Amino acid sequence: MATYNYVAKDALGKVITGTSEAENEQILVRRLREKGYWVQKVNAARAAAKPQAKQQKAGGSIMGSFGRVSGRDLAIFCRQFATMIDAGVSLVRCLAVLEEQTGSARLRQIIREIQAAVESGETLSRSLSRWPRVFSNLFVGLVRAGEVGGVLDETLNRLATFMEENERLRRKVKSAMTYPVLVLIFATGVVIGLVSFILPKFIQVFKDLGISDKLPLPTRILVQISNFLTTRYYILIGGIILFIVAITQYGRTRIGRRHTDWLKLKVPVFGKLNHKICIARFSRTLSTLLTSGVPILQALETVAGAVDNEIISDSILAARAAIREGEQIGDPLQRSGMFPPMVVQMVAIGEETGSLDSMLSKIADFYESEVDATLSSLTAALEPILIVVLGVIVGFIVISMFLPLVHAISSLQSGALERGGGGGGGE
Repeated sequence: MATYNYVAKDALGKVITGTSEAENEQILVRRLREKGYWVQKVNAARAAAKPQAKQQKAGGSIMGSFGRVSGRDLAIFCRQFATMIDAGVSLVRCLAVLEEQTGSARLRQIIREIQAAVESGETLSRSLSRWPRVFSNLFVGLVRAGEVGGVLDETLNRLATFMEENERLRRKVKSAMTYPVLVLIFATGVVIGLVSFILPKFIQVFKDLGISDKLPLPTRILVQISNFLTTRYYILIGGIILFIVAITQYGRTRIGRRHTDWLKLKVPVFGKLNHKICIARFSRTLSTLLTSGVPILQALETVAGAVDNEIISDSILAARAAIREGEQIGDPLQRSGMFPPMVVQMVAIGEETGSLDSMLSKIADFYESEVDATLSSLTAALEPILIVVLGVIVGFIVISMFLPLVHAISSLQSGALERGGGGGGGE
């Protein structure tokens, strides 16, 4: 968890300053508001570290700039870690073996730093929390629960299963989008090539034939596009770069993230897919946390940071606040409008029967299968649509290029026939 400094006012208007750990700034603000505080300011804290901790953080920042640790590497790391812990191997010895076993250079360096921290007396969960870009809040929270309950091997096995399922879902989404993206890139390249290199040669032919001033409307439009791409391409490139930078920077703001996440849920076709992915992630994550013995309030706080959508995260935090007031979990989820009736009813039944974790696992299985089916149908629909769009664009370009030539040839033939007819009349 990250550490934040905050400034707030209580109900009497007294200024209160303090430091607290939270998954993110939004969760800390919500927590302080639940206590009746009016939050004035929240900043990330820079706590003084021990010399060894500073060395670990420096090592992390250096390694953080090179490469990345994939979900597959982390899943293998968890599975092997659980196997050795279950076999009775000491924690330090496990980390030493895992350092040699992993194929990721960055993960190897991180394990080395974690091993040094554990040898110095630090808990495993605390040492993992020093690498938030590699080990998520969910990862650290489950390890902490396993340490407290003395079931670290079972927790690591559940975590490995969770990460394998999450990675499988991520791979399916990527593979489903690969073909449409490649077709789109190819189509864009073909269009730019035709307009930038082929069309100028035709324009020169039109000038030589003396018909450049009598071009049809589609050809004139295409000529203007070609002139812009060949003479003012830097404006287009600069505009695209500025647009991407502006959208990226806006998306990093709090309001921008909310607008972006709202758009992800409302955009046609893809909105329903994103919603199903978020519901599946919510169910799988909460099921894994509850099965590992994490209390419901702490579990919901962790899940709110793991669903990767601010709108749904707010609904989860609102449900958490309602549960603290004594409500059941199903009622606030239903009021939010972000959870389908089936999910709400199954959660309510699971809470009544004391099998909420297994019920959430079934919900996750269902929505993951729904995501698979949606991806398959979406890919099947996108392929012909993209091919048709590509054919229409290329066809428009080809017709626009050859239309003036057809008119020129028709005019020449008409002139020849008129001259031939006039000569025959003179005889």
